[in-house]
Amino acid sequence: MSEHLLSDIGHRIRQLRKEQDKTVAGLAELAGVSKSLLSKIENGRTVPSLPVLLSLIKALDLLPEVFFQGLSFEAPQKYIHRTVAERQVIEKEEEAVGFRYERMLERSFSDFTLEAVMLDIEPGAKRAMVSTDAWEFKFVLQGALQYQIEEEVIPLKKGDALLYDGRRLHVPRNEGEETAKMLVLYLYDKVSD
Repeated sequence: MSEHLLSDIGHRIRQLRKEQDKTVAGLAELAGVSKSLLSKIENGRTVPSLPVLLSLIKALDLLPEVFFQGLSFEAPQKYIHRTVAERQVIEKEEEAVGFRYERMLERSFSDFTLEAVMLDIEPGAKRAMVSTDAWEFKFVLQGALQYQIEEEVIPLKKGDALLYDGRRLHVPRNEGEETAKMLVLYLYDKVSD
């Protein structure tokens, strides 16, 4: 299976939803899932179970074979090498302003999936608190941030690292004057319903 397949599914759902002029709430209702779950799937923050995925495909009025057309199911590689030019800009939250995510690589293993992302956060960037069905590791490469996890705020500066359960609501804030840059690793260990 391609290392991008799991996140490509979420991106494909978002693209098709937008092409059909459906809202997140509208598609979620048609599929019988929560708006929050659909948002997490589209943003690559969780992996849908097979019944949820099939419900979403049906709500998009597609046959499964049409939905999966063009997705790669190649066997895992011995290693993954990605150049800077191959990074893929991804949208994690539609309402986020000043957040830029670049997927560096993604790889599924037998009991977890690893996604590596480069995240730039502009001064004054805005985003609601979110949760992710993954453990998250953050390493600050540039700048400084105030990282809020639920009610606790943790100051982070260049060279600092942070590991936490992403199921807790969280948001980074850049109150400085320089764009902050972080290496982010998501470790997904379970398939969500």
